[in-house]
Amino acid sequence: MDKKKVLIITYYWPPAGGPGVQRWLKFVKYLPEFDVHPVVYIPENPNYPVIDESLKEEVTDAATIIKHPIKEPYRWASMFSKKSVKTISKGIISDYKKQNIVEKLMLFIRGNFFIPDARVGWVKPSAAFLQDYIQKEQIEVIITTGPPHSVHLIGLNLKEKLGVKWLADFRDPWTTIGYHKQLKLTKASKKKHKTLEKAVLNKADQLIVTSFTTKKEFEQITKQPIDVITNGYDNEKHTSFEMDSKFTMSHIGSLLSKRNPEVLWSVLKDLVAQNSDFSNDFQLNFIGSVSDEVLQSIKNNSLSNYINNVGYVKHNEAVKYQKKSQILLLIEIDSEETKCIIPGKLFEYMISNRPIIALGPKESDVEKIITETNTGKYFYYDDYESLKKAILEHYKGYKTNSLKTQPIGLQKYHRKALTESLSKLL
Repeated sequence: MDKKKVLIITYYWPPAGGPGVQRWLKFVKYLPEFDVHPVVYIPENPNYPVIDESLKEEVTDAATIIKHPIKEPYRWASMFSKKSVKTISKGIISDYKKQNIVEKLMLFIRGNFFIPDARVGWVKPSAAFLQDYIQKEQIEVIITTGPPHSVHLIGLNLKEKLGVKWLADFRDPWTTIGYHKQLKLTKASKKKHKTLEKAVLNKADQLIVTSFTTKKEFEQITKQPIDVITNGYDNEKHTSFEMDSKFTMSHIGSLLSKRNPEVLWSVLKDLVAQNSDFSNDFQLNFIGSVSDEVLQSIKNNSLSNYINNVGYVKHNEAVKYQKKSQILLLIEIDSEETKCIIPGKLFEYMISNRPIIALGPKESDVEKIITETNTGKYFYYDDYESLKKAILEHYKGYKTNSLKTQPIGLQKYHRKALTESLSKLL
């Protein structure tokens, strides 16, 4: 029996690094096992903020990859300020008071001249190219995944012209994502975002979201079917490592300006001052981009000497850091908008057998998953005493070599199980 051809339209694909790549890289890996032949459409000349060449090895030979050129505004913007472009394209936006005139101008242009995002110039040429390809290859189903949400406009265009079945996958929400407030959108720009969002949510045949909160949000805008398929974990290649000799607390991924838990730094400052053994054993690992504001907060709490600021590493290296760390930190911005954010790294954290300490808003989807799976402890930004107590308990476990987790029900988050759920929607 011939496998069903499904066209997947995505901006992020190896050698792009970061969490946005993993979701569809893994779906594409497992889809052939469910009688689906994935055809992946990507930009020919993208401007990825983070590169991880090792991810190329994970692209399955069973997929067909097609490419088309893209005009990247971030390239010409780099002529004015390479640093600002790099941080903005990674999602790191510094506090408004600390932005220079170039950064303020670039954010205004990004927010109001490129709607929904800086890749909007790829929409028309892609739709024209894919219209011919879909008819020639007799493709019946297309999938778009965002961000960038301009990718969904390609799906909208193809739906209107060809009537092809269309699934729109949202790895993040659209108009309620936290950084929208920092883009200095005019009233007209906000309205345009809302109009485009509503069009996509109502014209797509099926919506897929990564969180339960986003599903509830979208249900207020559309009556189209919405399924939650979270991110997940995959079987990683076995790598040899030794557990850290220090009492390491490691954060993997970006620490944005507002992802800055002062309560945690305050607790650690006091533990270091009050307990000489803790002070000798403690180390704070940052694996990924860290904003200047976060580093300044840590300096203000006299913790700079305890930092091991590694920076971005390849995915397989990040996995090794996860497995050998004593504690894994998961930090989210304390706001209503971030309750729906479930970072992809959470699922890798959960199978690393290391306790998770998570901080974020009350009643978040992350809190629900961590509690259900018994993989760590979740704290709010005002939980000084309980956070301090938990870190001390973990420190005692470290000293007695008994620090580990007892997870429950992780199998449903395996990438293959999640792909099976996706295949049923196709």
